[in-house]
Amino acid sequence: MEILILYYSRDGATADMARHIGRGVESVAHCRARLRTVPAVSTVCEAVDTAIPDSGAPFAQLSDLTECDGLAMGSPGYFGNMASPLKYFLETTTSLWLSGQMCGKPAAVFTSTGTYHGGQESTLLSMMMPLLHHGMVLIGIPYTEEKLNQTTTGGTPYGASHIAGIDGKIPMSNDEKALCKALGARLANLALRLDKPSSAQR
Repeated sequence: MEILILYYSRDGATADMARHIGRGVESVAHCRARLRTVPAVSTVCEAVDTAIPDSGAPFAQLSDLTECDGLAMGSPGYFGNMASPLKYFLETTTSLWLSGQMCGKPAAVFTSTGTYHGGQESTLLSMMMPLLHHGMVLIGIPYTEEKLNQTTTGGTPYGASHIAGIDGKIPMSNDEKALCKALGARLANLALRLDKPSSAQR
């Protein structure tokens, strides 16, 4: 099983979360994480970027979505909403919506913001809406995860979160890392469970 971890990260905090979610995915037997990012967009014209980033994960293609067995999607929070580059990419997925190719796949969301009250939960909800339109099966982090009750930094039942500070330099806390890994493992396990009926039919 392959889980796509799709994200946009400006200062690196969301990318760091993506890597920890990937570790959670790969803690589950027979599951692998595929990290992908999206390029920035311009306010005056379409941004031109190299086909392959200088560092970090490759840029996402629609084929990454169709080939994956599950999706974790992450973005910094901007005024309580997902970042424009991620929304721009999602708006190119109409063909997948029309064909229903994402329908029934499990999905989760994650975010990083500069402050404690920086709109983390509304950002997570903003990412859920297009996934619901695609017919994906959304999961969060249940309170059976011990760290969700203990955290004094990031972490919500809607998905993993991180408080990076205004300059984006605050490192992830141990609780935030644990919740990212828990979300990745939960997503991978659900992908395996959802695949069992189809596997039995083969």
